[in-house]
Amino acid sequence: MRHGPDPVRLHTPLDDTSIADLRAGDPVIISGTVYAARDAAHKRLVALVDAGEPLPFDLLGGIIYYVGPTPAPPGRIIGAAGPTTAGRMDVYTRRLLELGLKGMIGKGPRNTAVRAALVRFQAVYFAAVGGAGALLARHIVGSRLIAYPELGPEAVRALEFRDFPAIVANDVVGGDVFEAGRARFKKPG
Repeated sequence: MRHGPDPVRLHTPLDDTSIADLRAGDPVIISGTVYAARDAAHKRLVALVDAGEPLPFDLLGGIIYYVGPTPAPPGRIIGAAGPTTAGRMDVYTRRLLELGLKGMIGKGPRNTAVRAALVRFQAVYFAAVGGAGALLARHIVGSRLIAYPELGPEAVRALEFRDFPAIVANDVVGGDVFEAGRARFKKPG
């Protein structure tokens, strides 16, 4: 874990070099295009992959934010945009990593299979602060519908991030901020 005061600045698309030195617990600031998708969209995306059909956006080097934003209030680009529980996407994650996905943003831990796939495919999982959707939305400066408008807030969107704060939860060498936290506070014996 980095102990300096400054977070690592990342810009999409990510590549192996940009994430190689990140470690679980490192603070990051993300800018660039990030794709919003939740459960229903993931199910459809993986169905396209399994059918050999093209995806509605290029995963190579991409980041998917597990978010279903609320409607935009007057004068805003987007409504509250807090992370959803990442574990609900675990069943779909490996297939998307195989196609070049390099990052995901959500809340909560990932399962063992996802953590192993992150190491194998050299990708990272970032945790964003749950319950802070209105504050996080301030770092989203653009939103464009990409696919599945009938899913409403769960439609796939291209979001433009500017200085979006997150923490590396799982890194490319198997580090896990959730396990590290539990170990740190575990009572001896």
